[in-house]
Amino acid sequence: MQVTETKAEGLKREIQIVVPASDLEARLQTRLYEAKDRVQLKGFRPGKVPISHMRKMYGKSMMAEIVNQIINETPRNVIAERNERSAMQPEIVMTEDEGEAEKVLDGKSDFSFTLSYETLPTFELKDTSGIKIERPIVEIADEEVDEQVKRIADSAKTYEPKDGKAETGDRVTMDFVGKVDGEPFDGGTASDSNLVLGSGQFIPGFEDQLIGVAAGDEKVVELTFPEDYGAAHLAGKAATFDVTIKSVAAPLETEIDDELAKKLGIESVARLKEVVREQIESQYGVATRQKVKRQLLDALDETYDFELPEKLVEAEFGNIWTQVQNELTQAGKSFEDEDTTEDEARAEYRRLAERRVRLGLVLSQIGEKANVQITDEELQRAMFEQLRRYPGQEQQLYEYFQKNPDALASLRAPIYEEKVVDHLLAEADVTDKTVTKEELMAEDEDDKAMIAGS
Repeated sequence: MQVTETKAEGLKREIQIVVPASDLEARLQTRLYEAKDRVQLKGFRPGKVPISHMRKMYGKSMMAEIVNQIINETPRNVIAERNERSAMQPEIVMTEDEGEAEKVLDGKSDFSFTLSYETLPTFELKDTSGIKIERPIVEIADEEVDEQVKRIADSAKTYEPKDGKAETGDRVTMDFVGKVDGEPFDGGTASDSNLVLGSGQFIPGFEDQLIGVAAGDEKVVELTFPEDYGAAHLAGKAATFDVTIKSVAAPLETEIDDELAKKLGIESVARLKEVVREQIESQYGVATRQKVKRQLLDALDETYDFELPEKLVEAEFGNIWTQVQNELTQAGKSFEDEDTTEDEARAEYRRLAERRVRLGLVLSQIGEKANVQITDEELQRAMFEQLRRYPGQEQQLYEYFQKNPDALASLRAPIYEEKVVDHLLAEADVTDKTVTKEELMAEDEDDKAMIAGS
């Protein structure tokens, strides 16, 4: 086999590979002899079929198998022998026309093809111990826990029917039919729907117009859907709702005590407050982690600058761009609505794609050097977490993961990234800073988008 490098420009490589006809013939002869004892043909005893006859019967199909095997195995072997790693699946281009291809299968011509790929860049890892991280911490006050417990108590309220008119805080049970331009719209009809007036559950303006209704009343509620309403076909549209009030109920006072806690499946109100505090800590912990990770990735992004594989960037940009377009379509918006143009948006998201690829390569190499490993238990836990999100489809999804290595890899990647981040944070100079919950939960511009794995 002749291997000749025909291009080496930056990360781009092009390799010309020629397999002489004599090598193909040797492989074919080996296959024919291996198959001789297994072939059964009329007129010949087992194992006595002449090689020349076998070649006439099976030579071309066997040669096609040999060529396919070369195509499947050679790229990986050639790249490994060159001590390179391909950024993506190499491209293979045949250099023969149809007539030449037939000669190859007939054993009369060399087999040649071109292997094109981009290598993963090489770069020197920098010392990360000097990275300074400010970890925002919120001190949870007892008042905040009490407020959350009160909201839980309010959600567990019981109601008793009343004869009077509905007031703020009362619960109305109703049937309604929503219409736009006089025609009912999908999702706008319900029966025996419960609504606590003042809860803000319905479209702005809906609940206010039900203040003063009583059981048996019929009322037409008129309003306009918000411009940013989730359903694009309703956003900004004027609508009416034909409402029939079935009943009105007033809330009973709910005592925050052990009895309430037991109704919620918790042994005491003291333990309820502990659980609520833990939930708040977990919520703030997620936000803290995001802020810390953002600082770390920003520091790495500023530290490293190297050539990126174009096709890897293109693939990442394609994923981002598809998501952006889908979100705009679902929201019924355009780039102009977002105060930008398509060209400006493309440039911005291409920079994001470059950042993601660069940080992905850096984190990968740091993880390799630190010998970061993903255990089978961690992967199984991530898979079962995915299964729980699709009740009733667990078995099909489980089989999908088992049969698709790429699907399992998609579970492995975020786990690996988080473990590398943990490794880096252990080396970095991290100091805690007490902040308010508003400061912690405030979202920096592009906070989510710029995270490497988001």
